[in-house]
Amino acid sequence: MTKPMPLADFPRLPPALTVEAVVGLSGTIDAAAEAALPSHRFLRYGWFAAALAAYGGHARTLTVCRDGAPVLALPTVRMGPAALGMAAVPGCYWPFRSFPVRGDAGIEVFEALLPRLAREATALRIGPVYDGDPAVEGLRAAAGAAGWAVLDRFVAESFLLDMAALRAEGGWPRTSTLRKNRFHEKHLASHGALDWSFVSGAEWTPEAFDSLAAVEEASWIAAKTDGSDAKFTTTGHGAFWRAAVADPALAEMLWAAVLRVDGAPAAFSFDLNAGDLKYAIANSYDPQFAKHSPGKLLYYRNLVRALDDGMTHVDWGAGDSGYKRTIGAEPGPAIRDWLFVRPGAAALAAKLLGGLWRRSGQAPSAP
Repeated sequence: MTKPMPLADFPRLPPALTVEAVVGLSGTIDAAAEAALPSHRFLRYGWFAAALAAYGGHARTLTVCRDGAPVLALPTVRMGPAALGMAAVPGCYWPFRSFPVRGDAGIEVFEALLPRLAREATALRIGPVYDGDPAVEGLRAAAGAAGWAVLDRFVAESFLLDMAALRAEGGWPRTSTLRKNRFHEKHLASHGALDWSFVSGAEWTPEAFDSLAAVEEASWIAAKTDGSDAKFTTTGHGAFWRAAVADPALAEMLWAAVLRVDGAPAAFSFDLNAGDLKYAIANSYDPQFAKHSPGKLLYYRNLVRALDDGMTHVDWGAGDSGYKRTIGAEPGPAIRDWLFVRPGAAALAAKLLGGLWRRSGQAPSAP
């Protein structure tokens, strides 16, 4: 009589990887995003759809599936002259531009992607994005081994705040900071009743965005620049954020702390909450209250609330005008732009001209 063979004795085949390309944004984006690292789960269909609505472009999506389940979803749009065949990952500059990859994706997933990507584009731009980004790191390893040219240019230094560690070291915010804040709050209240509130989820109404835009329109951004870098005005990036909250999951991640003085918006802090990490995207205040430090008062309240909600780290993004180090932030990963150029004549030309790409970025600060 034949003895049954235990299941463990059968040879285990490697998971089957398939790659498909579709016109437009694919529903596979959300499946990949939901299995990504918590810090990258905002890279959803609604995020890329908001970018197309605000900034234009016609997308294509490449998806790598493992045994039928999406592992990687790469949305792209054309960039530059059509004859060059270049593509870019769409999105918003803040907190970064990348694409969703499952947290357990190995290099084989990126190796499977490359042949189809080479048929889709001569070169792919990804960024600005942080060093260590899982999508970029996986693509770098696979592309470098496959003969692609991989070029980077420095954009900025990032700053990170470990609130939990600072609190564990002996209390954060410091008692002296809280005392100064109470002093400023007392004098700020001489201008009218102070109202501190938070906005997230279903509270993202057109009126909520209008309040943030009103602060920006009164701020130095409107007075000293052309306003194109404002996050919430019609001449800035307001269309993106208003479109993004159409996705309820993104609306829950997006967060604002708002200070009103006598009913009028006077300051805001705008963030994206990702697990125990808070991306601090924008802060602004009405300069008529500047001597009372309304921005500082608000972001301290906002960060204490974040700690109480179980958040431990703040990513302050690029650059520091002084307040980030003052609050306790330290330099974090570099932020870069990346070019991946397919093998052959295009890769050879890219390597020869790579210095031009690097010099078009910023100079890293001295160590």
